[in-house]
Amino acid sequence: MFAIIGILVVFGAVATGYLMEHGHLAVLMQPAELLIIGGAGGGTLLVANPLRILKKIAGGVLGIFGSSKFGKDRYLSTLRMMYELLQKARRGGMLTIESDVEKPEESPIFQPYPQFINDHHVRDFVCDTMRMVITGGVDAFDMDQMMDLDMDVQHHGTEEPVNALSTMADSLPGLGIVAAVLGVVITMGALGGPAEEIGHKVAAALVGTFLGILLCYGLVGPVAQNMAKAAVEEHAFLYMLRVLMLAYIRGQPPVVAIEVGRRAIPAHVRPSFAEVEEACRNHAGAAPAKDAEA
Repeated sequence: MFAIIGILVVFGAVATGYLMEHGHLAVLMQPAELLIIGGAGGGTLLVANPLRILKKIAGGVLGIFGSSKFGKDRYLSTLRMMYELLQKARRGGMLTIESDVEKPEESPIFQPYPQFINDHHVRDFVCDTMRMVITGGVDAFDMDQMMDLDMDVQHHGTEEPVNALSTMADSLPGLGIVAAVLGVVITMGALGGPAEEIGHKVAAALVGTFLGILLCYGLVGPVAQNMAKAAVEEHAFLYMLRVLMLAYIRGQPPVVAIEVGRRAIPAHVRPSFAEVEEACRNHAGAAPAKDAEA
């Protein structure tokens, strides 16, 4: 939502300032210049990146127009889910959660959390780690190194579309100059004609430079930065899960592991101790009821 507002503010402010100086918007409508810049920019993107990165770019661009996937509610529900999983492992042993991590889509613990199941990065990070814990033979330090390596690989993958889009943004001012030079070439061919026609062609050439710079710093560049912040949010979410699971692997009880994870959550989306305690208490109260029904 804020991305849409920001884009409207950028273009609205530029257009309003131009009109205040008694400019004519029709002069800025140069489809040929936009085709040169946009087409060449899109072409450089195709040349420089494989299909998998292009798909990530498309998904990332669409994602900036929605709300963040890692808000306070997401963190709170994930802490509650991990508490349920770790409590089950503590009461019945690690083998009791083997079916949960092997088939998370069928797990009664994970099924109430569709965000977790549908987010394959997060789901695989948790399930693969707990699968190694069940297997045994790997100490806490090695597990930490393994999770850190996994996070680095995933973070690198999320940075690929950001870097590709940033490179395209950096190329737009240069492509604007290309469009302007072509406009000057056309203008030179029209020398000797009416002054009004020559002025129109010069204005069209200058619009090419204007569009290249505006698209770079007013649209494509900010979109790439927004995608970069989304990648940072995902990395912070995985880091929370990492320290949470590591605390449990080192022998801490589930409630302590959950608190360690809570402390790792960024401050602006961190639930309070009372909120986490209430969420876990509700689960603890529901468990005996399920046992009684069984």
